[in-house]
Formats: sequence, structure tokens, C-alpha cells
Amino acid sequence: MSFIDTQQHFMDYIKDPSKPLPEGIEARRMKIYRELFFNNIDGFVSNAFPVLKTLYREQDWQQRVQQFFAIHDCHTPIFIEIAQEFLLFLQTEYTATEIDPPFMLELAHYEWLELVVAVAQDNPKQKIIDMAAMDADVISTMTLSVSATSQIAQYTFDVQHISEDYRPQQPTVEPQFFCIYSDFEDEVSFLQLNPLTAQVLAYMSQFESVECVELIDWLSVTFTNIEPAVLQQGCIELLMQLSAKGIIREFIAE
Repeated sequence: MSFIDTQQHFMDYIKDPSKPLPEGIEARRMKIYRELFFNNIDGFVSNAFPVLKTLYREQDWQQRVQQFFAIHDCHTPIFIEIAQEFLLFLQTEYTATEIDPPFMLELAHYEWLELVVAVAQDNPKQKIIDMAAMDADVISTMTLSVSATSQIAQYTFDVQHISEDYRPQQPTVEPQFFCIYSDFEDEVSFLQLNPLTAQVLAYMSQFESVECVELIDWLSVTFTNIEPAVLQQGCIELLMQLSAKGIIREFIAE
């Protein structure tokens, strides 16, 4: 047997101990190897999805992590990327069972975004806006962008409330919009958005930067049922509010 074949048998057994034991390696040693590998993956996944984990009995959670460990072809040892791989596994390879909550995928995505924001780095081209020197005239002349440490999301369940004691079985009547962002103390924070604010942030997120006047023009074309003057005033107020949280920043081109 070639060295490559030996390696493959070794990995196959570590992923799934129901497969044949590799030749020349005693079961006791393989058990130790396997527990080391699996416990690392289990720790990464459990730390990335703490709320989701609490919704399962320990044995049931272990079964799902074991399926991920055995089935998914994971190519990274990096913590955040393993979390992303687990989310991808749930979305594309895992078949939900009767004990999986209907909001499983949305909650997993929500928790993954928390992790994404927690490790995100500031964009050096984005400058925090000094609100003490800010007014409507000043911000209307700025080039703006959504901060690199912010993420916009939409869900059908109110994932922000889900816990061991609250497990909704039906989606909410209205969609749930969120901005998950890093505040000025580098803590992950959450802002529930109304549909208009969500659309503004989603539109801005498509671009590296947006001129404030361009944003107002887009709003005027998109929301023709609102008076232009009212729309402009509302947009400026919204940008000021989001800037005060660090979600909107001034874009400084190099």
C-alpha cells in the first residue's frame, strides 16, 4: 500500500470510525487521534453557534457535528472559516430532521454573521464621522460608505429573540431586517431596521462608496410616492443616525 493510500485510510477512519481500521495501527491509538481531531472541530463549531447548540440535547448536537466532520470536505484550520464551512454544510449537505427547528438555517447564519463582524478589520479608506461638527449641509456633500465592520441581513424569523425558552414555529408576519455591526468599543451590536433603512444600507453596500446626492437621487426614483423634500430630509436624518453608530462612514479615496 502506498503512503498516500495509508494517509487516506487514516483520515477515513478518523472521520468515520465505522470504516476499517488502518493496517498496523492499534485501535487505542486511533481512538486518541480521532478524539483530538473531533474535539477540536466540535469546539470550533460549538463556540461559533452557541445559541443553536443550546436548542439540542448534547447527543443530538454531537451527531450533527459528527456528520459535518465525516461528510464535509473542509480545507481550512482557521476558526472563522470552519464556522463558515459548517454553515455551508447545513445549507447544502445536511437533511433536516423532525428535531431540527424550522429556523435552524437562519439562526446559524445570524450567529455566523456575529462572528464575521467580531473579527472584521476596519477599512483604512473609511473615516469615522465626527458628529460634533456634523449637520445636514455637511453630510450632504460627503462621499459615504457602509463600514467594513457592518453586515446587513434579512430573516423570516425573529432570530434575535431565539433561545432555549423561545423557539418559534412560524415565521413572523413581516420580514426581520438587521444591521450587525462593531460599535466604537469594538463590541458586536445589533440594530433592527425598518424596510426603508434596510433598502438604503443594502443599496450602499453594493458600492465601495456613494455620493450623498447620488443616494438621494436613487431614493427619489425608487420611492416616487414620497415628496422629494420629505425624502431628502428623511435620508439626511437617517445617515446622521447611522453615522452616530459608526455604521455609515466617510469614504476617503487614496
